[in-house]
Amino acid sequence: MPRRSILSTTERDSLLALPEAKDELIRHYTLSETDLSIIGQHRGSANRLGFAVQLCYLRFPGMVLGVDEPPFAPLLRMVAAQLKVPLESWDEYGQREQTRREHLVELQAMFGFKSFTMSDYKREVHKLTELALQTDKGIVLASALVENLRRQSIILPVINAIERASAEAITRANRHIYTALTDPLSAVHRHRLDELLQRKEGSKGTWLAWLRQSPAKPNSRHMLEHIERLKAWQALDLPQGIERLLHQNRLLKIAREGGQMTPADLARFEVQRRYATLVALAIEGMATVTDEIIDLHDRIIGKLFNAAKNKHQQQFQASGKAINDKVRLYGRVGQALLEAKQSGADPFAAIESVLSWDAFTASVGEAQKLAQPAQFDFLHRIGESYATLRRYAPQFLEVLKLRAAPAAKGVLDAIDVLRGMNADNARKVPAGAPTAFVKPRWARLVLTDEGIDRRYYELCALSELKNALRSGDVWVQGSRQFKDFEDYLVPAGKFAAMKLASQLPLAVDTDCDQYLQSRLSLLEQQLARVNRLAGANELPDATITTASGLKVTPLDAAVPDAAQALIDQAAALLPRVKITELLMEVDEWTGFTRHFTHLKTGGTAPDKALLLTTILADGINLGLSKMAESCPGTTYARLSWLQAWHIRDETYSSALGELVNAQLRQPFAGNWGDGTTSSSDGQRFKAGGRAESTGHINPKYGSDPGRTLYTHISDQYAPFSAKVINVGVRDSTYVLDGLLYHESDLAVEEHYTDTAGFTDHVFALMQLLGFRFAPRIRDLGDTRLFIPKGDASYDALGPMISSDRLNIKHIRAHWDEILRLAASIKQGTVTASLMLRKLGSYPRQNGLAVALRELGRIERTLFILDWLQSVELRRRVQVGLNKGEARNALARAVFFYRLGEIRDRSFQQQRYRASGLNLITAAIVLWNTVYLERAVNALRGHAKPVDDALLQYLSPLGWEHINLTGDYLWKSSGKVGAGKFRPLRPMSPP
Repeated sequence: MPRRSILSTTERDSLLALPEAKDELIRHYTLSETDLSIIGQHRGSANRLGFAVQLCYLRFPGMVLGVDEPPFAPLLRMVAAQLKVPLESWDEYGQREQTRREHLVELQAMFGFKSFTMSDYKREVHKLTELALQTDKGIVLASALVENLRRQSIILPVINAIERASAEAITRANRHIYTALTDPLSAVHRHRLDELLQRKEGSKGTWLAWLRQSPAKPNSRHMLEHIERLKAWQALDLPQGIERLLHQNRLLKIAREGGQMTPADLARFEVQRRYATLVALAIEGMATVTDEIIDLHDRIIGKLFNAAKNKHQQQFQASGKAINDKVRLYGRVGQALLEAKQSGADPFAAIESVLSWDAFTASVGEAQKLAQPAQFDFLHRIGESYATLRRYAPQFLEVLKLRAAPAAKGVLDAIDVLRGMNADNARKVPAGAPTAFVKPRWARLVLTDEGIDRRYYELCALSELKNALRSGDVWVQGSRQFKDFEDYLVPAGKFAAMKLASQLPLAVDTDCDQYLQSRLSLLEQQLARVNRLAGANELPDATITTASGLKVTPLDAAVPDAAQALIDQAAALLPRVKITELLMEVDEWTGFTRHFTHLKTGGTAPDKALLLTTILADGINLGLSKMAESCPGTTYARLSWLQAWHIRDETYSSALGELVNAQLRQPFAGNWGDGTTSSSDGQRFKAGGRAESTGHINPKYGSDPGRTLYTHISDQYAPFSAKVINVGVRDSTYVLDGLLYHESDLAVEEHYTDTAGFTDHVFALMQLLGFRFAPRIRDLGDTRLFIPKGDASYDALGPMISSDRLNIKHIRAHWDEILRLAASIKQGTVTASLMLRKLGSYPRQNGLAVALRELGRIERTLFILDWLQSVELRRRVQVGLNKGEARNALARAVFFYRLGEIRDRSFQQQRYRASGLNLITAAIVLWNTVYLERAVNALRGHAKPVDDALLQYLSPLGWEHINLTGDYLWKSSGKVGAGKFRPLRPMSPP
């Protein structure tokens, strides 16, 4: 049986590819004085050139140049230039095989190059096995092997040997992983795992299928059902700590692979592999269900609060006329009393002059019924929904294994009291129950004259538990999203070693004193400069006055008439194309479909048209069932199989990176930017159908549930990241995720968002991680400037300066914690969004959160001072954000099926929809860029002058010429051959 290949053709080519960039050529192939001296000892131009070229090949990529293989042309030119010999000398050298062999022996002796031996093979396989315990990606292992051999000056073997060593390391790692997951299992454990593949009573599916189901609507019935799933997972009682015996990447990979298998497939696995797969499924399944239960509780509490608030408002509105009548009546009574006091008349007679005393007495009783609580708070109405929480609360508190930081000890103590009451069926809260966690808003309901109100005590505790879970003050054993804050970070010992060795992956000086001295010095300089400009009324298009505060003149966004004419002319030339033809053409240019590898074998999809059909079903929101009907010759079963094995978050991400890189390499895209700036924005899509129960409500968008797709777009219009997020979560939480965790070659330096995209925490982390952050802040005049403590006065900036001063001591006290957090985010130990959610959540105000906020205030103040001085900065931000808004319009047009609603209940399927949409829009952007360049060249070829300064106004986001509907056929157009393009539309006569 042939050995399975772990490298694609492209990966094999790239592994030993020679550098093409000028800087890389200089770095690898610049000869030293010693090199030149040794080379010069050889007689004749041909010998010197040949010897030097072989030396360069041995150094990088680290292999021997083949006898019949011509040298890489850029390398040959560079070496010949350094030696001052003609290029033609190589022709003479290349024919002398014996001389080449003698030179190779000499190079090994003089420069220490060694041949690759069997002992080297065994040693490297052993090293690679350690890496294979973390990842089974062939290219990662092969690259590590090549780099390690280069460092040792060992001549690289043939590519097949490199691939064979990597494959053997993967096999060894797999055996180790299976052993680690199965050796701790007892016979009882194995029996319980086998039962997962049995049919569940009263169901058509297995226990495993039932356990992996996602929850439906957030209500008590579905909560109880999901709690039963968690109890079933916990009943396996797997050996404690078994999930820590291997790297999480491999654990997730095994679980994902097992999740695609049928019970029959799993039953046919070799025994050790079957149990290892079931253990991985159990670990991941338990973490997933735990997180889903906590999310359900969060959403149920949210629904109850919204319902109480709505009832409160509805009652007030319904009583509006009666309240108004009472106000008018008491206005008349009050006026009568005022007149009576002035004239000395009887006040009681004054009241009876307006209405009878009996009517007045009745009106007072009516007013008391109409009156709301003094705080005008709806919280008392939460009690009306107590039964909803009570249905699941006892089991919810019983099944979760909670731990707490000191800040939330009171909440956890209250939970323990409730657990005890549930176990004893007690109805009354003990007199000594903890109440320190009860906030003033709850106190009047919880703490009554008769004692502690059981109903509101439990409601308060469950609400505060929700908040504490969000902030990280309470964590849950077995959870993935709600772990101990410390567990998310780089281990303390490793961090200390990295800092000591100056290896922290941060973009700033890690010495606290030096960093603060630099930033505060710059801050004082900028404050003084802007204060002077403001005092002299010399700020560009901005004024600051005590009376009216800050006024910034809006930018002129008009497109020049000449640019609009060019836009219309170029658009009229773009060929009309079907979306299927467009995708096939883009794939011919880039080969992006090769990234959709098989989950198990790593091979490419056998049917490219079928793969593109599956991707398109996601991108246009049609779904697999409808796509099978719209694509002749395709069945739902084939599409579903391909999606299960080839469509994943990482394959979508890799394919998107390929398209973004292709856009980056397009010369015409340079008219819009150089790839160093980007923007991000959220786009809300309504959640309909089965997804309605999973959507969230944001009053900003009305009462309909929805999801937000948060997208990052480069200055060249390439959308390089997309993420499905909760519409109720602030955009700023996800800004860094897109910048840090994409797979393109973009080197973003400056990033733009709107107001929802910034917080002080984001400002701080952006600076630490090497990004210049430039949000467009709405109501900038209401945003405060923070200055250091001291005697400096900035009178002209007075209306904008905060009364609070920067707390530098707090930053110093928590500097190492800040660096550790930033390093953890940079290394991917934890995502930026997860940390920002926890740091920004109520009620956490711990030292790290406050210190990071103070650091962010420095950066936010510096940014605002730059904004006041630079019209160019304002214009860059506006242009960047406009590109994102225009991209949203294209996305809305592409995502048009099913009324443009997200209707998939599974969060995984929702992510696939977002990824497919982003991939399709990236393909459209690339295709339009290529054909816009051809259109402009055609205009120039017809003696029509084109001003290069106007090309920046063209946009690759148009879709009027693209047919997005109809039957989806994957036939290559006869008009387009290999290396050719489809013809432009004819020009209109002048």
